[in-house]
Amino acid sequence: MGFDDKFDNKAEEFSGKAKETVGEATGDDELKAEGSADQLKGKTKQVGEKVKDLGNDVKDKFSK
Repeated sequence: MGFDDKFDNKAEEFSGKAKETVGEATGDDELKAEGSADQLKGKTKQVGEKVKDLGNDVKDKFSK
């Protein structure tokens, strides 16, 4: 995945944190839960990217 994907995933995580914070401050449990879910999705995608990058690094080392 490229830089754009990594940026989008980090933005999704931060957006989720903002939603969660606003939901918490306003007593909106649905918005708070949506924010938590968005954070989890963003973090999960980031972990997937790191695993993919690691796999590519290993592949490159064995290709030499």
